[in-house]
Amino acid sequence: MRKQPHSPSPIRPVSSGKWTSRTSKHIHILQSVDLNALPWLMHGFSTRTGGVSVLHDEKVLNLGFTDWDNRENVLENRRRFQSVLGASQMHLVPLKQFHSDIICVFKTPPAEPCRTDAYRTDAYRTDANRGDASATNHPGLLLGIQTADCVPILLVDPKKHAVAAVHAGWRGTLARIVQKSAGRMRMEFGSKPQDLLAALGPAIGGCCYQVGTEVASAFATKFADAENYFDELRTGDEPNPVQWLNQLPPGHQPPPPCVLLDLRKANRAQLFEAGLREKNIFVSNLCTACHTNQLFSYRKEGAESGRLMSVIGVRDSSDPRSTKRLLSS
Repeated sequence: MRKQPHSPSPIRPVSSGKWTSRTSKHIHILQSVDLNALPWLMHGFSTRTGGVSVLHDEKVLNLGFTDWDNRENVLENRRRFQSVLGASQMHLVPLKQFHSDIICVFKTPPAEPCRTDAYRTDAYRTDANRGDASATNHPGLLLGIQTADCVPILLVDPKKHAVAAVHAGWRGTLARIVQKSAGRMRMEFGSKPQDLLAALGPAIGGCCYQVGTEVASAFATKFADAENYFDELRTGDEPNPVQWLNQLPPGHQPPPPCVLLDLRKANRAQLFEAGLREKNIFVSNLCTACHTNQLFSYRKEGAESGRLMSVIGVRDSSDPRSTKRLLSS
């Protein structure tokens, strides 16, 4: 069934911390008010509307290279996204993501952009960009991670002027990628956990994210508080007292039902464990699967879903806005 075009409505996040939406040329960008208060910082979470890509007769802001979209559209969408954000002069540094716990640190600009379509999932032909988190204190670099349900997390050290962008799906969360990213910032930049700020953007919520009981079992073996991340912690090993009613022989029982996982709650807990203060963690409760008119959701839309991009960077000192307070538009 083809999706009908729609008129986007303003996004009104219900969340911890204050959030605002910047809109220009039909492009909506979500931002944390607390992060906006830092004049040297650039950040933003993209939404679905305002691009040149066409998906089911709808123009969308797809920021990732996918089979259904062409490279020229994606590059134009990225250009528009950076323009509305006010980051046209910054060097966008995306990653080749693969649900790992690898953290890339950029202290200088990375390699030159790849000009062919052969390396479609990344803008750079280098293993230095292969990972699921990145960090820098180098002005002019705009770190970017792509999501379509996973949790985008932006970390900021307001004292050291260092930042990180983290892509946390269930595998990355299980591998503690956000906790490791905070630790990497401490090692590379001298960041203290109690100084860090964290913004968790739109992601699939605990209301919609069904996973198998084997995932619940994996979390239960690694996290003492894993039961807090699920609607009901079932591992699949629980006895079924009435299984004889289905008259199936042993070994042919139906698989146990799925469970609901709250990835943002799990990552928030890791940030606490890493030493961040509760008042410094800002969470958008927008669920990608519940709001496909405004966001992309791979779980809800399948392979034809687009990709959101969350970005963060340190403004160059030549940017006049880095010397005065940035006013929200």
